[in-house]
Amino acid sequence: MIQRKTRWALAPWSATDEENAKKLASHLGLPPLVAKLLVKRGFDEIGTAERFLRGGVEHFHDPYLLRGMKEAVERIRQAAAHNEKIRIYGDYDADGVSSTSLLVHLFRALNYEFDYYIPHRALEGYGLNKKAIKLAADEGVRLIVTVDTGISAVDEIAYAGELGIDVVVTDHHEPPEQIPNACAVVNPKQENCDYPFKGLAGVGVAFKLAHALLERPPLEWADIASLGTIADLMPLKDENRILVRYGLERLRSQPSVGFRALAEAGGIELEAITSTGVAFGMAPRINAAGRLDHAKRAVELLTTEDYDNAILAAISLDSLNKERQRVVESIVKEAEQLWQMKTAEAEASGIASPPVIVLAGEGWNVGVIGIVASKLLERNYKPVIILGIDEKTGMCKGSARSIEGFDLHAALTACDELLDHYGGHQAAAGMSLHRDRLQELEQRLGTLASEWLSADDWIPKTAVDLMCSVNEATLETIAELSQLEPFGMGNPSPRLLFQGAELADRRTIGKDSKHLKLSLGSGRPLLDGIGFSMGILAEGLRPGSKVDVIGELSINEWNGQRKPQLQLHDMHFDPTAEMFPEREDFGKVYQQLKQLGQAQLSGLNERIAKQSGLSLVIVELMLDVFEELAFIERSNGMMSAASSPQKRDLAASERYRSAKEQYEASRMSVAGH
Repeated sequence: MIQRKTRWALAPWSATDEENAKKLASHLGLPPLVAKLLVKRGFDEIGTAERFLRGGVEHFHDPYLLRGMKEAVERIRQAAAHNEKIRIYGDYDADGVSSTSLLVHLFRALNYEFDYYIPHRALEGYGLNKKAIKLAADEGVRLIVTVDTGISAVDEIAYAGELGIDVVVTDHHEPPEQIPNACAVVNPKQENCDYPFKGLAGVGVAFKLAHALLERPPLEWADIASLGTIADLMPLKDENRILVRYGLERLRSQPSVGFRALAEAGGIELEAITSTGVAFGMAPRINAAGRLDHAKRAVELLTTEDYDNAILAAISLDSLNKERQRVVESIVKEAEQLWQMKTAEAEASGIASPPVIVLAGEGWNVGVIGIVASKLLERNYKPVIILGIDEKTGMCKGSARSIEGFDLHAALTACDELLDHYGGHQAAAGMSLHRDRLQELEQRLGTLASEWLSADDWIPKTAVDLMCSVNEATLETIAELSQLEPFGMGNPSPRLLFQGAELADRRTIGKDSKHLKLSLGSGRPLLDGIGFSMGILAEGLRPGSKVDVIGELSINEWNGQRKPQLQLHDMHFDPTAEMFPEREDFGKVYQQLKQLGQAQLSGLNERIAKQSGLSLVIVELMLDVFEELAFIERSNGMMSAASSPQKRDLAASERYRSAKEQYEASRMSVAGH
């Protein structure tokens, strides 16, 4: 038996859904599978579905619907008219770098007098700080325009005012109760903002500022906007979807000098770049600058027009990213060892391991601890907090990642007296506290997790869009699935359930037989399935079996051939879970064997299965039972049916009883699940 690794959550499907899908397929010329997926994602009307699939620049919202945009544009234009020095104040992550870079391009195009400033992650931390504001005043800056930051900087913006500096805030983070007294605050999430889409990234807000200043959508910088939007895990819906689609098209056809250099240094094929390629190929290299060095390196790459400078910057970022990977690997190894020690101590004491993983280490780079937390969550599926300890002060800076059902922000709020600072949301958070409070924090969070989470919450969940048949997985349909791209947050690549798919073949591939390759279906063509790091499952599978698999469809191109392929995410196989054969089925197969009299064993099971319509697994079970009851004999490569067998009940066979009991237990288990 191969057990599923996760809880499978199949979205419900109604008769109304079916009817809406048929209408979409008919009116928009879509394959049924694509139409069904649109319905499942909430686009069940022809108008909304067509906009989702084909929406363009005409569907960008008016930037002046953003509260504060009018005041922001007026103050920036005033600064330009009076030759006031403007400073762009950004952030060190990929969204902040993208936002800063976009405004650099904008202000350069408008011939403004400006520069930019991004704080150092380790030395200054996130957001506006008074030292940086004093530096700006000393250097003659009269207007600061923030990007991807500033919404919480009440004291810092007040201090800027005391020094004669106005501040325009553009941000997308959740606003606090008190909004800074800036000359303009642009944030779609602030109160009394009528902007229809709240999911913009920081670079999305910067794009809207550029839209307002230029009086047109600046599609020439959509590539930069798509980078920040994807990297910051914003929902790829509404404007974000349009923006990212334009950005990807630009990366493929008209990449800037910086993106060309980044692709060359990272081995990224721009001609076929997707949102996944941006997320896992480009964003980590851009982020590496702020994590290990200074984010200005990444801004220089995205804003230079000189290829020699660009390739040097890109190579530098690629090296930093490799160093980041080494640092992460080292900390993950140390953290896993600490966790194993904790679990061993708990086991020795006869208690359960802590429900929440809280681990801290001296010298752990706080620029990468969020990645470390994510990796430990993947391995252990528990809420995780990883903290770096300052050896001199004992202060810890931490990053947390959570599982579904455990609200990190709410949990940290319940422990706020232990923390110096904290912030975040349900799934991710950051905090600082003294090392003396770590043990109590772990205990308090563990208690909350035990109270808030049910037994099911501790099992990872896989959301499944639809059930699908092997026959539906054609090259034509898979090609049409690309209409749903770009995939990402809010619009994930479709995950499909192939239930009871017949296994035609299975084998292991790759170094040390690490990966699994399946052939699914009966007849031709078959659907290939590839399961990375799933090679160990091959031994438990038998051709002819019925398997349940979840995966994502794609097209595999190799040696000029194009074939449908399913990338496997999870699998379930229970040889006893197929419909247990009735006594009549046993009787029909035995009559076939009697008619044969004698037959070679080679190919016999397949022959019987084809004639009877039963699976190979069931046929093998039947022959085992017949042999045990002395109805047939198998020896020397031959099967011989007994001419006058003693009449015996099937239940007299231990093999029959055992299989029947397993089947009943399996059915009870499925019903309970």
